[in-house]
Amino acid sequence: MVLGFSIALIVFSLLLMLLVLMHKGKGGGLSDMFGGGMQSSVGGSSVAERNLDRITVLVAVLWLACIITLGLVIKLKG
Repeated sequence: MVLGFSIALIVFSLLLMLLVLMHKGKGGGLSDMFGGGMQSSVGGSSVAERNLDRITVLVAVLWLACIITLGLVIKLKG
């Protein structure tokens, strides 16, 4: 069980790093490299950016839940 949560934590950590780097910052970031550098003339965020935000929040919540669960499993096991 600890091994499974440890592997899940590594996967969620890598995925979260990738998702955060893909966000558009003041200077662009990695999202420009993958074609996300087009700016909307309306001034609002695009659908892709909003979906990226939602996915990032979901992965962050799963990452946090994995950390808490792993901590509880280790504490109760020992």
